[in-house]
Amino acid sequence: MRKIKYKKGRKVHPSTLEYTGSHKDTPTEIQLFVYNADDVTEIQQLHVDEIQDTIDTSKVNWLNIHGLNEPEIIAKIGEKFEADSFIIGDILNTTKRTKLEEYHNILFFNVKSLLPIENSDNINYEQISFILKDNVLLSFQEKRSDFFTHIRERIRTNSGVVRTKRADFLLYLLLDAIIENFYITIESEEDRVDEIINLSKSSTKPEVLELIEKHRDNFNFLKRSIIPLRDSLYSIKSMKDDDVFNDIQAENYSFFSRLHQKCLELLEQIESDLITLESASSYFFSAQNHKMNEVMKSLTVVSMFFLPLTFIVGVYGMNFKYFPELEWDNGYFIIWGVMILVVLFMFVYFKMKKWF
Repeated sequence: MRKIKYKKGRKVHPSTLEYTGSHKDTPTEIQLFVYNADDVTEIQQLHVDEIQDTIDTSKVNWLNIHGLNEPEIIAKIGEKFEADSFIIGDILNTTKRTKLEEYHNILFFNVKSLLPIENSDNINYEQISFILKDNVLLSFQEKRSDFFTHIRERIRTNSGVVRTKRADFLLYLLLDAIIENFYITIESEEDRVDEIINLSKSSTKPEVLELIEKHRDNFNFLKRSIIPLRDSLYSIKSMKDDDVFNDIQAENYSFFSRLHQKCLELLEQIESDLITLESASSYFFSAQNHKMNEVMKSLTVVSMFFLPLTFIVGVYGMNFKYFPELEWDNGYFIIWGVMILVVLFMFVYFKMKKWF
C-alpha cells in the first residue's frame, strides 16, 4: 500500500493576512464594470475608498482586482462586502485547493487557472477567486492576464446576452473561460505526448523516459486541479435543490451544469492521455528489452562461431608427444579447411533458422 506523506506548504497564521503567491512585485489595481442592457460604465484604477459610491446595485457590477500583494487593500474590499476574514485569507493564500463556500449570502469560489508555458514542459498556474453577492461579482487575480479579455469586449460592445443577464451569468462566463484554459493546456500536453511517442519509437535513451514521467506528472496535476472544481460545480446544483441561495437565478443553474459536464469530459480525456503515456512507457521498456535481446543474440551467434574453433585449437594445443596429424604433409592446411567448413556450415544453418 502506498503511504500518504505530509506535504509542507506555506504556513500562515489564521489571523495574519499575507499573500503567499509568487507575484510579489505586482501592485493591486481595481477595475470596475457597471452595466445593464442599456449602458455600460468602465472605470480603470479605481481607489478602494471609491467603491461604495460607484457600485450601483440596480445594475450588474464586476469588480476585478489585479494583484494581491497589498493585503490591506484586499481586506478593505472584503470588509465593504462583509466577507469574513477566513475568505480574505483564502484569497491571499494561493496554496489552498479549489473550493466553493456559501456563507452569509456570499458565494465564494476559489479556483486554479492553468496554462502551458511556451517552449517548456511545465505548466503555469494562477489562483483566481470570486465573491458573488447582491448582483456584484468580485474577481481576484494574482496578476494581469488575458483570461477574460473576450468577456470584457462582449460587455463593452454588448455582444451576446451578457448585458441582459445578472452577475451570476457573468460568474458562469468567467468560470467557463478558466475551464477553456484547461482545454488549451491539455491540448498542448497531448501535442507534446505525440512527440514523445514518436521519439520513443526511434530512441531508447533514458531522457525519453524522463519526459514520459514529466508529462505524466503534468496530467496528474491537471487531474488534481479539475476534480475539486468538478465537485464545487456539483455543489452549485445542490444549492438549486436546497433553494437556499438567491443570487443565482433558477434558469442559470443549467449553465453551471454545463461547466460540470465539461469537467467530466476533461477528466475522461486526462484518463485517456494517462493510458496513452502508460502505453508509451511500456513501449519504451519493450524497445529497450528488444534492443538488449538483439545485442545478446548477436553476441551469442558470434560466440557460437568460435566455440568449435576453440575446441579444435584446444585439442591440438594439448601437450601430447604423438599426434598422427603432425606427420601429415598437409595437416596444417587440412585443419584450416576443416575449421573454415565448420564456420561456413554454421553460417548457412543459422541463416536458414533466421537467427541473424
